[in-house]
Amino acid sequence: MTITRDSATMSDLWRMGALELSEEIRKRVVSSREVVEAHLRRIEEVNPAINAITVVLADQALEAAERADRISIASGDRLPLLHGVPFTVKENIDLEGTPTTHGLKALAEAYPSRDAPVVERLKTAGGIPLGHTNCSTITVRWHTESEIWGSTVNPWNRSRTPGASSGGEAAALATGMSPLGVGNDGLGSLRWPAQCCGVTALKPTIGRIPHAGSLEPADSAIGIQLTSVQGPMAREIADLRAAFAALTGPTWRDPWTVPAPLRGPELLEPIRVALVTDPGGQGVSAQVEEGVRTAAATLEAAGYWIEEIAPPSIDEAARILLDMLNTPDIRAMREMMAPLLPAETQEFLTDFYQAAGDPDPVRILQSFVVRQSLLRAWSEFLEAHPLVVAPIATDVPFLVGTDLGEGRVAETIHMMRMAMAINAMGLPAVAVPVGVRDGLPQVVQIIAGRYREDLCLDAAQAVEDRLGVITPIDPIQVEEKP
Repeated sequence: MTITRDSATMSDLWRMGALELSEEIRKRVVSSREVVEAHLRRIEEVNPAINAITVVLADQALEAAERADRISIASGDRLPLLHGVPFTVKENIDLEGTPTTHGLKALAEAYPSRDAPVVERLKTAGGIPLGHTNCSTITVRWHTESEIWGSTVNPWNRSRTPGASSGGEAAALATGMSPLGVGNDGLGSLRWPAQCCGVTALKPTIGRIPHAGSLEPADSAIGIQLTSVQGPMAREIADLRAAFAALTGPTWRDPWTVPAPLRGPELLEPIRVALVTDPGGQGVSAQVEEGVRTAAATLEAAGYWIEEIAPPSIDEAARILLDMLNTPDIRAMREMMAPLLPAETQEFLTDFYQAAGDPDPVRILQSFVVRQSLLRAWSEFLEAHPLVVAPIATDVPFLVGTDLGEGRVAETIHMMRMAMAINAMGLPAVAVPVGVRDGLPQVVQIIAGRYREDLCLDAAQAVEDRLGVITPIDPIQVEEKP
């Protein structure tokens, strides 16, 4: 293979996006092996300070890259969209060759028998898995701290959380250790780390992207099935869109999945956007509000119609998520696992369910009915305002070590109310960076109706086109005292 890229640029392959790398491989400007090697070098340089990547499958990735290069020579331009591009996988998603530990010591040898559907589909699209990224133990807490792997560091400020539970994935992307990744989101776990680390993420509609594992239990409680999704993370919206296209569609492995089209009906322009700066009127930090208003002004400049108006019952939607996750089967699972969990995880769960309240059977059953009525009300609202621009969390990333303790979990639930409302109703949302203030990223979410990820992605692209991307970065050595 003939390589024409100069050596100075070759050393910066880790800065490039997934589609850009794929194009360079397709044109034979660079080989897949060189791309993988560049990211492996970046991991060696950066990961010791960040602790985002838990397992590196270097040999497997290099072998896959060499196969990709042979295919490039044989196939010419007839290559899949992400051909030869490396990607990373959250620790709780099955990836052949490494255990699916969920960050728990008891699962340190839990090897899956096959890849998760999201991994299979990215491989089919030409992607090459580099390894696993850190997540909070059993993916609870809003700070990434694993019983096995320890804590992930926010590359913008070592004293601040990188978010969770997909915090390792977000930090890896933000520092150029990976151009593309997959995680999941049940309480904001894609979008909150995106906010903390300054990257993009797509939380899809329930049924868009399949979720399945080869390890027991095969199925989650119904409250989790209705609120948790798999989704891609990246630095650029174009890469997010490409991954979304590769990941969607039905499979027998996940009966929730549906064959919905990637694009919905065209809307009359200008598309109306509801601007929500302070969900429920309960307070928002100046840094976050400024970011949301920046996003709205940018969309207005791009031709969207902005109106400061809130969808119905945001607080109630966030509240019913707590009820839907407070069912007897979920509580029973928590009690069964308690002896296996580290103290910090147990403390979080105790405080979370204290905030959720007593598991009143009538209220819990009614929450699934309320969800339906809220979704109907939101769907009616979205007929007039097809997009909503809002905070992910209403405050900046908290200081590490301050998310537990008396009242702390309840405070974070309050801060995450907009993200949680979207999970409760299974709506799509895209996290997109809009700037940096006080040394921390400003990232907003753009929300749409069911199966209208295309509207979210189009609007996020309009924002990115005008404001640019803010990562990758080298880790910044900022320290604050709690």
